[in-house]
Amino acid sequence: MKTAISDFIKSKDFLVCVDSDGCAIDTMDIKHQACFGPAVIDVWPKIEEIRIEFLDLWNHINLYSQTRGINRFKGLVMSFEALQAKGYEVEDFSSIKSWVEGAKSLSNPALKEEIHKTEDPQLKKALKWSNRVNELIDSLGDVDRPFENVKEGLASAHEYADIAIVSSANTNAVAHEWSKHDLNRFVEVLCGQEAGSKSYCISALKESGKYPTEKVLMIGDAPGDLQAAKDNGVFFYPIIPGKESESWIRFKEEALEAFVSGKYKGDYQEMLIKEYEDSLK
Repeated sequence: MKTAISDFIKSKDFLVCVDSDGCAIDTMDIKHQACFGPAVIDVWPKIEEIRIEFLDLWNHINLYSQTRGINRFKGLVMSFEALQAKGYEVEDFSSIKSWVEGAKSLSNPALKEEIHKTEDPQLKKALKWSNRVNELIDSLGDVDRPFENVKEGLASAHEYADIAIVSSANTNAVAHEWSKHDLNRFVEVLCGQEAGSKSYCISALKESGKYPTEKVLMIGDAPGDLQAAKDNGVFFYPIIPGKESESWIRFKEEALEAFVSGKYKGDYQEMLIKEYEDSLK
């Protein structure tokens, strides 16, 4: 399994891009509930005073709303803005917000580069938080597992398509999880957080393999996955939160055939997307 788009070599006519956390691997909820949110309190300890309110707010933004699966740094800014909107006093995060709004890549390496240029204390705290998140995730142990029917769905797709993981999670963590559960054998390339945005990764993979637009599909559970597919004009298949196993069965038994036979476009995809969007209301 390659971890650089430049090393990817096309071998099939179709390309299927798959998100990891919350889509293929059942780790999204536990990572946010035990790692992302609590790490904010570790780095900004005054939030401890409103711990329950903050963690509820964090989980709503990142798990149970239209911003599910948003980039971690965007989620951080959104959570601080939401606290302010509720009347809570929040430590100045204007530099973090400016970086999030202007950076080409929202990742630890990109943040380190900006800190090297500016020595900004707010950005240093953001990096401290992101590193703390990764430490807590590493300490979780064996809590990760694929959703039921993921392996079968990937195996079926791999008969027709090159498979790429396109994730906003830490590359090393994703590689470990997929290898541990023997899913990596279906994957040609892994594009993690460090590779760039999901939209960019799909575009780069599509261009690298010269895949026609109608032969590329993104599988995901978050609105950001849908948007990345729309940005590139490719198809989207939703894994519905709370119905992950059923979604993977449907992919294997119905959606995959529609995709490779040219019947995915139009009413079929629109029906799937409506079901997905209704599930997050």
